[in-house]
Amino acid sequence: MVAPGRAIRVYVDTSVIGGCLDEEYREASLRLFDRSRAGDALLVISDTTLAELASAPAVVRDVIHGLPRRCLELVRQGAESEALAEEYIRQGVVSRRMLADAQHIAVATVARVDVLVSWNFRHIVNLDRIRGFNAVNLRGGYPLLEIRSPLEVWKDENEDL
Repeated sequence: MVAPGRAIRVYVDTSVIGGCLDEEYREASLRLFDRSRAGDALLVISDTTLAELASAPAVVRDVIHGLPRRCLELVRQGAESEALAEEYIRQGVVSRRMLADAQHIAVATVARVDVLVSWNFRHIVNLDRIRGFNAVNLRGGYPLLEIRSPLEVWKDENEDL
């Protein structure tokens, strides 16, 4: 539960940033960024996110660069999150090919964000994988990590509940 008056810390992976420019994902992705500008959310990104963005087109990088600094928090991979990412792989939650996905989950877990959002339904926002990530987290003494798509974080103000 997020304390009243505190912005929710939302880890965004690269798919959400790119989603701002994709017709299918634009509305929900942009809503999240708008909530950040309004002070309701602090968008958390990692050095893994920045590394992935380095090879993205400039228009995708500009999504993050266009945000005020107060809207972003940068968290870095460290020995603790690297070991946790390796444990996800060892436990078969994701394969070695998906190391970057494991790193996103691990750094968000270690940073104790309120929620991680992604459009990656195959490797991240997937019930079996979420259960796997959280089983490893609990065995390691970490809290459960909320993993959602941007559609599940905030509804459009005009939508019925």
